Amino acid sequence: MTTPDDHHPRSRRKHMDLEPDTVERDLVKLVLTVVELLRQLMERQALRRFDVGDLSEEQEERIGLTLMLLDERMTELRDRYGLRPEDLNLDLGPLGPLLPRD
Repeated sequence: MTTPDDHHPRSRRKHMDLEPDTVERDLVKLVLTVVELLRQLMERQALRRFDVGDLSEEQEERIGLTLMLLDERMTELRDRYGLRPEDLNLDLGPLGPLLPRD
């Protein structure tokens, strides 16, 4: 039985797609978004430390290699799930995008 409120746009709920492939892809997208945010923060911190001269040559190489490998793995996972880098940038409404745009 329907009520008059059932036809009101605000009372309708958006249809949620709960297909297993979609749920998995959305979960991977969320995890990759968090990892990308952390990767960017680590990269900025490393650049600051490089600029200050706070790191040994060995530490610079290790950080550079780690960030490169992380970027490669991120690319592999995005490709596997059909995601583009911009798909990971969540829109926070009035606050703007989560990740800075390059």
